[in-house]
Amino acid sequence: MSRGVGVKIGELSRRTGVAPRLLRYYEQQGLIEAARSDNGYRSYGEEDVARVERVALLVRSGVPTRLVRAILDLEGARAPELAAVCTRDVAEKLAAELRELDARISCLTRSRETIRGFLAGTEHRELVGAAPAAARSSAAQPVADRSAAAQSPNEPTSTSPANS
Repeated sequence: MSRGVGVKIGELSRRTGVAPRLLRYYEQQGLIEAARSDNGYRSYGEEDVARVERVALLVRSGVPTRLVRAILDLEGARAPELAAVCTRDVAEKLAAELRELDARISCLTRSRETIRGFLAGTEHRELVGAAPAAARSSAAQPVADRSAAAQSPNEPTSTSPANS
C-alpha cells in the first residue's frame, strides 16, 4: 500500500460507508494500514478505499475477521509465497471456511431466487431487473443439485445409491 495520498479517516469512512470506529478496528486487526502525519492523524491511500470496501464486504458476508486477512493475502501477490509455508492448521481453517461459504452461497442463492420469483409474480416485477447469466444458469439447476455441487469433492453427499 502506497502512502502519502492523504485521505483522512473521515473521508475514507464517507467514501466506503464504514464507520471510523470500525476502520480503526480493521487497522488493529492488520486488515488496513494507515500512515501517520506529523500531527498523528491517520492518512490512507486511494488503494485503501477498495481494500476497505473488500474487507467490509467479506465481513458482511460472514467471513470472520481472523480469516479476512488470510483471504486478502491469498488474493494478493504473496499467494505463491504463502502456499509454500501454509500450515496444516491454517489449511484446515480455510477448508472449514470454504465449506461455510459454500453453504451460505447456497442459502443466499435459494433466498434470492425465492424473492425474485415472488417479485416476478407481482405488479412490481420491473424492480427485479435482468438476472446475471450465472444466476440464471444456477436458477435453472434444481436446489438439491446446487447443494450437492457446492460440497467439496471429499464430502459425502446426502444422496446414497440406496436412496436413488
